[in-house]
Amino acid sequence: MQRRALILAPMAALALQAEAESTVLRGKFTATGQLTTPKGKVKLTGDEETQKVLADPRLNGVDFEALGTFTKNNEFTIDPIHTRAIWAYRDGQRLMVTYWCGVCYIRTYAPGECWCCQDDTQLDFKDPNSKDPTP
Repeated sequence: MQRRALILAPMAALALQAEAESTVLRGKFTATGQLTTPKGKVKLTGDEETQKVLADPRLNGVDFEALGTFTKNNEFTIDPIHTRAIWAYRDGQRLMVTYWCGVCYIRTYAPGECWCCQDDTQLDFKDPNSKDPTP
């Protein structure tokens, strides 16, 4: 049991450190996977599922927020999709960027076909405090 704690403790510390180092970046999303901020345009990148969100043309012009870190050449790497690092603002409210299958009632965090019925998922901005799983 102690051996497991010795192995897991450094991993937990690294995870907390990575989370603490995330920067919040907000601006207008463009269909080219960039964010227009008051300081200029920033190219966004991330893991495979995040790349799918960044390629979604339905997000063009959205007041967008991403959590992550700046890397080379004014690129911003968004934290992994499972950390819920992608947000949108509507009427001043911070909403999760999610995708919804109205046929199967399945929510995902990246666009694409529903894993159940193969229908296309719909963009659905979701209040993170809502208890209702439906749109």
